[in-house]
Amino acid sequence: MTAPLPHREGQGGGSVPLPNRGGVGGRTVGGLVFSLLLAAALWFLMFFPGLGLGWNFWAVMTASSLLLTTLAICFGGWPQLRGQWQEVALGVGIAVVLWGVFWLGDKCSQWLFDFARPQVDLIYGIKGGTSPTVIGLLLLLIIGPGEEIFWRGYVQRRLGERFSPDTGFFLATAAYTLIHVSSLNFMLVMAAMVCGIAWGGLYRLMPQHFTAIVLSHALWDAAAFVWLPL
Repeated sequence: MTAPLPHREGQGGGSVPLPNRGGVGGRTVGGLVFSLLLAAALWFLMFFPGLGLGWNFWAVMTASSLLLTTLAICFGGWPQLRGQWQEVALGVGIAVVLWGVFWLGDKCSQWLFDFARPQVDLIYGIKGGTSPTVIGLLLLLIIGPGEEIFWRGYVQRRLGERFSPDTGFFLATAAYTLIHVSSLNFMLVMAAMVCGIAWGGLYRLMPQHFTAIVLSHALWDAAAFVWLPL
């Protein structure tokens, strides 16, 4: 039998599992630095314009998400996910509120900046050549959950353990925002910052509801990009 993982009290209440310190999971700093550098490289290859690499964006995005999720689990341990209906309801609610925030932000940005709509259209242009059904399923089942497991469940948690919960939130959000700079798309960078603040802030305040946060990310991705595009 495998011994249960030790737990600590999470920020905002609740119990958050701690990975074993030995073996691969114990290489905290090295694994974290390597994972962040890899994420930056992958996002550069996916988003930087003019590289002419000719590959399918969604295939690369899916492979990148799977790779980073695997690293997060290897270096940080399995995330604690719960299947209660309260988590589902909370996750849906968060996704709805965040979609509303982006809808309002889209209207305001168009009023303030002439370049806002063309840049948003460039983001949605990524959908070209791939079935919306396929994109929706990838976002819902792989990409959305994978990003949350990596950025909040691993990166922010590890940084919070090493420094402080507030510092972990700030650093993880900054990293999540900065890896999108290679897109040279101001609206995409701002969207990443808002999402990082929202999901990172929720994880900072209520890590015991990580399942709801993961679900909200998956639902918001599929809704904002496929079901109810802005």
